[in-house]
Amino acid sequence: MNNEAVAIRTENLLKSFGDYRAIDNLDLDIKRGEIYGLVGPDGSGKTTLMRLLTAIMEPDSGQAWVAGHSVVTESERVKEKIGYMSQRFGLYEDLTVIENIIFYADLYDVPRKERPERIERLLGFSNLTPFKARLAGKLSGGMKQKLGLACALIHTPEILFLDEPTNGVDPVSRRDFWKILYDLLKEGITIFVSTAYLDEAERCTRVGLIHKGKLLAEDDPAAMKKSFGYPMIALWADDPRRAIEVLKMVPGIKNISIYGDRLHIALESPELMETIVFELQAAGIVMKSYRNIIPTLEDIFITKVAGDE
Repeated sequence: MNNEAVAIRTENLLKSFGDYRAIDNLDLDIKRGEIYGLVGPDGSGKTTLMRLLTAIMEPDSGQAWVAGHSVVTESERVKEKIGYMSQRFGLYEDLTVIENIIFYADLYDVPRKERPERIERLLGFSNLTPFKARLAGKLSGGMKQKLGLACALIHTPEILFLDEPTNGVDPVSRRDFWKILYDLLKEGITIFVSTAYLDEAERCTRVGLIHKGKLLAEDDPAAMKKSFGYPMIALWADDPRRAIEVLKMVPGIKNISIYGDRLHIALESPELMETIVFELQAAGIVMKSYRNIIPTLEDIFITKVAGDE
């Protein structure tokens, strides 16, 4: 693959485990210098795709190129070009912060004369300098994630793979982690991140919605919302859960989701509002108000998944 603008590319990538197809003939193109967010629930294929792209696992068929190298025939070249932070990144809790970073520098054969500057820089931008003598096992969840990221970056990779890096991390630490990712983006590093958090997907350059190993939709978040294709309303009723039971029987309603005290409803056409009002009144449910809204990524994903079942 000679296209220098492409960081990651797959063609008809397929991976099965027995009768279960984890990655289903997936085609993907990710440009250099972008944050690409892969969004999907547990079991959708996110981790399997990460393992295929990082040459940890071989596909059953199809092909993938990372940093211009085939993951099938040039796996060692791929590993030289990437950093990978898995869901259970291998930090050694009985080593200090600095000892963990040095261990990964040894693992990646980072030249010793380059290490001091790199280590200080990584400690600095991850705000770990005051904690470099602390045992990794004594760090908070957010600080462990930052240390894992520093270890994954010690060899200055071109492409960074992050598999649900903020899962279980508090909101403040998640925000700090994403600030670091934006700083890396400014330096030209391509970032491929999987997440189950839809608010994080909003921060990506482009987003792919994955379900059962297939991409259901792919675009930048704003364009994805504009091209959703169905009118979306927010509706307030005095009994929202009962309202769902009534309205899900109405033909032409694509999807209904509950958000606190309101419902988000995707419609085939705006004319369905008359039917919605009639059905709620007939069931004795009071509709307080409604308004047209722009769909969230969560609305889009849930509606796409419902259509894929």
